[in-house]
Amino acid sequence: MVTEQSETTPLLINQPKQTRNGWLYLAVLSAVLGNFNFGFSLVYPSPVIPKLQSSDNPRLHMDTHQISWFGSIFTLGAAAGGLSAMLMNDRTGRKLSIMLSAVPSTVGYLLMGAAQNIWMLLLGRFLTGFAGGITASSIPVYVSEISHPGVRGALGSCPQITAVFGSLALYALGLVLDWRWLAVAGEVPVLLMLILLCFMPNSPRYLISQGKRDEACRALKWLRGPDSDYMTELNQIERSVNSQVGLQWSDLRSPFYYKPIMISVFMRFLQQMTGITPILVYLEPIFHKTNISLDPKYDAAIVGAVRLLSVMIAASLMDRAGRKTLLFTSGFLMYLAMLSMTMYTLKASCDVSNVTVEASGQLLEGHGAVMGPLTNSITLIPLISTMVIIFGYAMGWGPITWLLMSEILPLGARGIASGLCVVVSWVTAFILTQLFMHAADAYGMFAPFLFFCVICVVNIIFTAKCVPETKGRTLEEIENYFRTGRSFTILDS
Repeated sequence: MVTEQSETTPLLINQPKQTRNGWLYLAVLSAVLGNFNFGFSLVYPSPVIPKLQSSDNPRLHMDTHQISWFGSIFTLGAAAGGLSAMLMNDRTGRKLSIMLSAVPSTVGYLLMGAAQNIWMLLLGRFLTGFAGGITASSIPVYVSEISHPGVRGALGSCPQITAVFGSLALYALGLVLDWRWLAVAGEVPVLLMLILLCFMPNSPRYLISQGKRDEACRALKWLRGPDSDYMTELNQIERSVNSQVGLQWSDLRSPFYYKPIMISVFMRFLQQMTGITPILVYLEPIFHKTNISLDPKYDAAIVGAVRLLSVMIAASLMDRAGRKTLLFTSGFLMYLAMLSMTMYTLKASCDVSNVTVEASGQLLEGHGAVMGPLTNSITLIPLISTMVIIFGYAMGWGPITWLLMSEILPLGARGIASGLCVVVSWVTAFILTQLFMHAADAYGMFAPFLFFCVICVVNIIFTAKCVPETKGRTLEEIENYFRTGRSFTILDS
């Protein structure tokens, strides 16, 4: 009998639990198609503005004032979408909120594709921005809540990666498609996202908060696999959810709420203050103003490819190097690149304003920048600097701000606080995008880049003083860290 037990019992007791990630990856892919669309629509003006500036149609021709609105009104729509998501995330759920964003996105692209007047372009930009605000608020939370700690860092960077893919797709398609067909192409990822999400589960955390434990159990079993230890994870989630109550104004005095909310809000504010949105939106106009030697539309595509490469590197390092290490690296790289861009544009603006140089039949003049065939190599500085800015941003301050927001916000405040973060982020982006071209025309291109350079220093200090390291921690451990202020532990009671 003893021999019989020793041969059979270990096979039953010590059988390892196996977590399968295949269905989890499919669910994440389905959701982050919304971010692909977000990245596509965000940089839509970059190849379109030069074409509309030279348009023969007086109803579509744009001056500097109209260009500023065309570039910036997207961010106003994103802020409005973030406000809507504050209510939708907790009432309709993360998945349904993402799906509902397909409606304004589809209408917005149709308006831009069929535009006969500038107001149709502006309204289309606002609606696609509204959809982007919803997805920017809902997708990181959804991805975080369906992921487990072993892959949450990599999957948490997927919203940023797919947004970069979307931007690169726009730059690439802009080389071969007319601006109207670019709007038509934007409809494809929206419809694909809507179809795939119909078959994906909702967030187990959201389901438990709504009293749907059985449905949450089925969702977690589907995401982790039937052979995984999903019941233990379900019980941990349930304890965490049951330990929280609805958010009241008086709760904001507790460090458990105000610390993660303030960290998240300031990170999204500082993320935009680096100037990433106006740089991406006005990428081709910036290259035109700096008289870069290559064709600006090809420069934009190169920068988009570099951005994609860097965000993929960041995803592979997210759960190895840690969040804070990447934030430090990101801030320092952006600081160096912004400084070099400032020095280049400042030197150009200090040169004799109206000097012309004729060489090989080419005459180049403008804003203090004197470029000829003999000096073409120095004109690559804006391209290289912009590539380093995008590389640095995509390494840290791009994906990690999204990831940390979804990790550190307490469940009871996650829907409202994530919406607040999006609103702060896009109001800031609107102000910067609206002022960028005016400041560049009035003072020279060096002025906005000098400001962004100072902000990068502030970001490094903020990371050192305020940002916690969440690498390898469960959401329950992170919540208890802010609850106790001492350590990352599981709340057992």
